[in-house]
Amino acid sequence: MDLKEVKELIELVSEKGFAEFEIEHEGFRLHISRFKEPPVVQAAPTPVILSGPLSVSTETVAPVPTPVSQAAPVSAPPTKAETSQPESLHIITSPIVGTFYRSASPNSEPFVRVGERVEHDSVVCIIEAMKLMNEIQAETSGEVIKIYVENGQPVEFGQPLFGIKV
Repeated sequence: MDLKEVKELIELVSEKGFAEFEIEHEGFRLHISRFKEPPVVQAAPTPVILSGPLSVSTETVAPVPTPVSQAAPVSAPPTKAETSQPESLHIITSPIVGTFYRSASPNSEPFVRVGERVEHDSVVCIIEAMKLMNEIQAETSGEVIKIYVENGQPVEFGQPLFGIKV
């Protein structure tokens, strides 16, 4: 395996979003991992300026716009009215902070797909936290309608993972 082939494999792994990839060919073994250590997720409150100081005159009081820094946008979780989901949709949320995986290994099939039926004890995903693989069960019976998280993405406590039509 030459350097060009290794670079192509790295680009392919990155493009497809794999968290890990391993290949062995003719005595040559290559292991690619996106994360050396599990990502540490720390949530710090981000200051948000809603409006600037007010200028007061004898006639009117008007807000003075203040430029907002180029910080990352802050988004609030969608409210029930914004999601407009059917009442019979059960949301499976993350019980822990960690990394979301749809399958047991990079080369195996996902535990569930959209349109498949799950039972109460069906494993729907794995969340890796501190090098421990935690199987997450559906805890309800129904059809998988929505998968909210991409494979290999970090998840927060309480973040929606799957929508199950009961």
